[in-house]
Amino acid sequence: MGVGRMKCTNLRRAGLSIVAAALLTGVTACGGSGGSGDSDGSGGSGGSGKGGDGSPLLSPVAALLTAEKSTDGADSAKVESTTTMGSVMSMTADGALGWGDGLTGTLTITYTGGTMADTMRQMGTTSMEARYLPDAYYARMGDTFAEQAGGRHWIRYAYDDLESLGGSSGAYLKDQMQNTTPNQSVKLLLASGDVREVGEEKVRGQRTTHYSGTVEVADLAEKNSNLSQSQLDDLRKTLEQAGVTTETVDIWVDDRDLLVKKIEKIEKGETTAGAYAQTAYYSDYGTEVSAEVPPASDTADFSELVKQQGAGAGS
Repeated sequence: MGVGRMKCTNLRRAGLSIVAAALLTGVTACGGSGGSGDSDGSGGSGGSGKGGDGSPLLSPVAALLTAEKSTDGADSAKVESTTTMGSVMSMTADGALGWGDGLTGTLTITYTGGTMADTMRQMGTTSMEARYLPDAYYARMGDTFAEQAGGRHWIRYAYDDLESLGGSSGAYLKDQMQNTTPNQSVKLLLASGDVREVGEEKVRGQRTTHYSGTVEVADLAEKNSNLSQSQLDDLRKTLEQAGVTTETVDIWVDDRDLLVKKIEKIEKGETTAGAYAQTAYYSDYGTEVSAEVPPASDTADFSELVKQQGAGAGS
């Protein structure tokens, strides 16, 4: 019986960890990745001289400023992303997200490899539905997990709980979840001072302009959040201890000044998680987005599950 209870507890803890990872990577697919953009491939972005219609071509910075406004103003988009993190996980996310009034939307997240995929299989499924609402994030786990959580399939992560349980890292995640818009990557790239136009390229049949740059990961928190100085200092220490320093960002923007693709990479540092990479595609800007709160009777609160396990913040 003791072994059985231990297995149940381990499965629940693993489930909470997986949902937390999905929370991070899912929002990156929208926020960190969603809004990088530059001006068009049809005659507008990139160097000096004049376009085909005689109009002056925009510099990379000017093009990024235009794309930032256009992408932010679109309010929603369909998202497809692939994320890898060393041997820990590889996953895909597919759905639609909106950012007009707080982050909302639904993604289907599927673990395709790594230790997290193995753990998900133990819980009966490698996929879960993720719902983003302005005050909380919900993840639907499999039946095996529900058996260990009082029959409830959904886990609710209130953003306020993330801050109280996760310290500076949780505060940053809460800030990003509540304030993320798809143009955050563009802002970061602009602030880095390292932006270059690679050239015109086709992305899924569309003509786009490709831009690239390298940014300091800690700058993302400083420039794109509302954290206090002490929280920023703590977060920077956490990043440094994990071996996370610089990140390369590549973005592709169409002739409507909208982001259609992005790739972010963080090379392996001292972290045991290994290198991080994410590729995301964006389409159907302005699409209708819906995300309903799951039934309360089928929902377990993250903070309550943590208390039940006696795992505290470490969980």
